[in-house]
Amino acid sequence: MRLAPAQPVRLALALALFCVAPAAARADFRLCNNTTSRISVALAYTNAKSWISEGWWNVKPSSCETLLRGPLAAQFYYVYAMDERGGEWKDKAFMCTRDREFRIEGREDCYARGFDRTGFFEVDTGKDAKNWTVQLTDPDRPALTRPQ
Repeated sequence: MRLAPAQPVRLALALALFCVAPAAARADFRLCNNTTSRISVALAYTNAKSWISEGWWNVKPSSCETLLRGPLAAQFYYVYAMDERGGEWKDKAFMCTRDREFRIEGREDCYARGFDRTGFFEVDTGKDAKNWTVQLTDPDRPALTRPQ
């Protein structure tokens, strides 16, 4: 079968429209780095059975990263971040971490289990939020959180 000259153009146009058509909105937990430095991020949450802490996501300046995909399963999430210059976003919700990539179950006895103990800040997404974005700014300014 031979295509008429207009058919390849129509096919290419249809394919281009399909690729740029808006996708359905996703429900995710995202973090945006609104600083001038690359940051490393760890996230903690409960899965109804135990606490999970995981990291590290490296987020370039002026960009965002999806940390968890799908509808939010909890109201509270906990974030720790640090930048290349020694700045930190932290608080007093202590979770287990380590220097390299990790996924750790439980938040108790971090040192005894061979992990570090790191203070995360709390993110309250509300009772009905299906997605959320945390906006990190320079360390001398507070983190902004909002539903997406």
